[in-house]
Amino acid sequence: MTDARPESADRTPTSNPVLRRALAWGGVLAAVVLVVSGILGFVFAGTEGLVSALIGTLMAVVFMGITAASILLANRFASSDVFVGVFFGIVLGGWLLKFIVFIVLVVVLRDAPWLNPTVLFLSLVAGVIASLVVDVLVVAKSRIPYVSDVRLPKAPTDD
Repeated sequence: MTDARPESADRTPTSNPVLRRALAWGGVLAAVVLVVSGILGFVFAGTEGLVSALIGTLMAVVFMGITAASILLANRFASSDVFVGVFFGIVLGGWLLKFIVFIVLVVVLRDAPWLNPTVLFLSLVAGVIASLVVDVLVVAKSRIPYVSDVRLPKAPTDD
């Protein structure tokens, strides 16, 4: 008995190059934010400010990276019949992981005498805003098709 289903199209998500580009540009911009916030933190709050800026920027980069990496990981299951469930399980698991890590870091770093909370907060916010700007620019400049597996009918030929 032959399989009556049509040939399946390539099910590789078209969002993968966009996510990789967002990760690459996010890393570049995070390095810039790291240097600028580190210098400003050191100028305004000394060594505590420098350490705070480094930790705040690192937190923003890790949280941005978890989202994109979880989507890239979940996209590996695109050819699976359970793709939707696996995709949302992995992505929501990544968001849950970010939430838990953030809460743990807040509790652990709350009363650290070697941190400047203002510099930590401002560098974290700068890192988050920078990653959002990168995401918006990368997605706005990407050319993603609305549909990926549609086959158009052949045009009739005039004989």
